[in-house]
Amino acid sequence: MSTSGPGRQGPNRMLDEFARMMTDAAGAAQGVRREVETVFRAQGERFLNQMDLVQREEFEAVRDMAAKARMENEVLKKRLDDLEARAPSAKPKAS
Repeated sequence: MSTSGPGRQGPNRMLDEFARMMTDAAGAAQGVRREVETVFRAQGERFLNQMDLVQREEFEAVRDMAAKARMENEVLKKRLDDLEARAPSAKPKAS
């Protein structure tokens, strides 16, 4: 008696077809998810571009420039204070 007779082949084939259908459905769902993510990301980028927000790189560059300018101002202020201390008669008089 063989286990591969017509009685055993029917349910196995149905299970194989069901498994294949479920695999195809899972693949299609994953494709839809990727498509939705792509559309959502594109819409988000378009929205952010319309808001005229500054990019991180631009912000960091300006922040670094401002920090450098503050340091230079401190150096110049100290130099000016030293020069004024050496020549007190050169100080402008307050009215």
